[in-house]
Amino acid sequence: MKLFVGLGNPGPKYAGNRHNIGFMALDAIAEGHGFGPWRAKFQGALSEGNLGGEKVLLLKPETFMNLSGQSVGEAMRFYKLDSTDVTVFHDELDLAPGKLKLKLGGGHAGHNGLRSIHQHIGPHYARVRLGIGHPGHKDKVSPYVLSDFAKADREWLDDMMRGISDGAEHLVADDNAKFTNAVALRMNPNPSRSGPPAARADAKPDPAPVPEMNDDRSPLQKLVDKFR
Repeated sequence: MKLFVGLGNPGPKYAGNRHNIGFMALDAIAEGHGFGPWRAKFQGALSEGNLGGEKVLLLKPETFMNLSGQSVGEAMRFYKLDSTDVTVFHDELDLAPGKLKLKLGGGHAGHNGLRSIHQHIGPHYARVRLGIGHPGHKDKVSPYVLSDFAKADREWLDDMMRGISDGAEHLVADDNAKFTNAVALRMNPNPSRSGPPAARADAKPDPAPVPEMNDDRSPLQKLVDKFR
């Protein structure tokens, strides 16, 4: 059994905030994989389902961000899970908008939700860091994260959410490479360039072969020149 936790603040006032991208990720997984209805439990909203044959719990703490650990700790103890069974989806200021990275363990980097989780279950859980960018100055961070995503962000945000849903089964199986690849395929599909070059309408003919010249470079020099 795995516990996926999305971080955010409860209520319609915060629903579109950058700080709520963790909630959005869980909503995408629940919708994409036919999870059960959300119900009130563990000071949060809980939905149950299966991914790749394994039971998965989706939890959105409704304690507000800085008390998220209370909800996570309660659910973990009830189901007798280890902290390594927990994956937290959260906003990440230090990543550009649309970027995603996985991390196991480590510090909370000043994130109030992670700080609270650290206090209740320790640092040994997985994180899916969802880039929202930085406003440029620490004094602007709070109003920035508590503001809605701009209209210009919607396209990449929707693609990222679909990618997270696509790759969720790989995340459960601890196949991080396949998970991040599923997200990348949604973010940069580039379908016009798929398939062999000859099958594309815009494919250009191969350039004429260049006559071979005598090459007296050493193998080492050839390798160096190749990467210049």
